[in-house]
Amino acid sequence: MQTLLLNHDAVAANAQMPAVIEAVSDAFAAYERGDAQMPAKSYIQLEQYNGDFRSMPAYLEAETWDAAGIKWVNVHPDNARDYDLPTVMGTMIYSDPETAFPLAIMDGTTLTRLRTGAAAAVATDHLAIEGATSLGIVGAGVQSYTQLEAIAQIRPIEKVVVSDLDDDRLARFVARYEDDFEVTTGSIGDAAACDVLSTVTPVTDPIVERSMLAEHTHVNAIGADAPDKHELSDEILTEATIVIDDREQTTHSGEINVPWSEGTLTDDDIHAEIGEIVVGAVPGRTADTSISVFDSTGLAIQDVATAHVVYEAASSADNGTPFDLVDQSTD
Repeated sequence: MQTLLLNHDAVAANAQMPAVIEAVSDAFAAYERGDAQMPAKSYIQLEQYNGDFRSMPAYLEAETWDAAGIKWVNVHPDNARDYDLPTVMGTMIYSDPETAFPLAIMDGTTLTRLRTGAAAAVATDHLAIEGATSLGIVGAGVQSYTQLEAIAQIRPIEKVVVSDLDDDRLARFVARYEDDFEVTTGSIGDAAACDVLSTVTPVTDPIVERSMLAEHTHVNAIGADAPDKHELSDEILTEATIVIDDREQTTHSGEINVPWSEGTLTDDDIHAEIGEIVVGAVPGRTADTSISVFDSTGLAIQDVATAHVVYEAASSADNGTPFDLVDQSTD
């Protein structure tokens, strides 16, 4: 038996977004039912390199499949400037839960982008207005691409407004999608006025104000992944129907972490975890909902679910690069 090596192209080719969205939704449901194990994300701080490592293991049991794996990922903000490398890189080890055999080693960076977009799509499906046709994106980096690709799978998106301080990133985004959508560049306010908004920035001072949003806007807050990061004004968060992916992670390092630590937000301000909505225990958007916010920090179960989709597709198509990793002798 061989291990499958899947680089970024292989991961992208074998991850059809509808299947990834379904698998991530299944993972949220499994977590809510208690059919998943996901130890807290652990960190190794590397102050001398202005970076860190994070380990994210998980096992989940969906209704028709189970899967296990671990992602080893970094955040090194100086990489692009100093080494011409991505800020975030990841490696996923996907294992057979029954035998523990490492079925695949795959690019975790592409995997992360895919599952993050899929998570936003799951939340958007439950929280955005049914007829949402416009999507605003603040931050035109690599994460923005899968936000559009995933959300467009579950809402009839026609118009996309993207905002970024970097003209080159804006130009690349527009060029990629202008044949499929009405894509324009604009201010943060222009993007925020859309039916759905995804914020994908690393800021620590809020850049989206309540006055910028439409009365029904659903916001996917993606950028905050560390303490002190904060994209949305407190006025938005105190008014919105807030849905989180995981209480421990979001209060520590998600969009709500700053107002939570200051006491501006409490348990009473959290509408639900996304898994509660997926399984039907708590309603998503109702007639009383105005603006809503999904605080997405990214969970290991999402990585494992996406890796499951990638591995199954790659195995069926007989692609990727098989190699001998494990000495399988039993003597």
